[in-house]
Amino acid sequence: MAYQSGKDAEELAANFLAKQGYSPLARRLKTPCGEIDLLVANDEWLLAIEVKQRTTLTEARYALSPRQSQRLLRAFSFIIDTRPDWQRPNTRLDVLVVNQTGTIEQIEDALRLY
Repeated sequence: MAYQSGKDAEELAANFLAKQGYSPLARRLKTPCGEIDLLVANDEWLLAIEVKQRTTLTEARYALSPRQSQRLLRAFSFIIDTRPDWQRPNTRLDVLVVNQTGTIEQIEDALRLY
């Protein structure tokens, strides 16, 4: 059930980002360093997206552990280093938090805040 809930949250997140003009490059992208839920881009930005779904937005905001944060940063660095075809002038790792009603909040450049 948690697996399906996570997939549904990722689908909501992908649609949310598409409405902002981002195109999907990959979903559940596995790297030797870890997995990135969504990788999206527009002409200026390459975004790695971590999706956190919990009952409330507050719970979701605190769901990313320091250990997972480090894995995400390493995975994103790996992508930047190995996929020149995905390069953009700007890069950012965002967290999208989703509550049980499907409300989404985007935390831009989330790991620089930690």
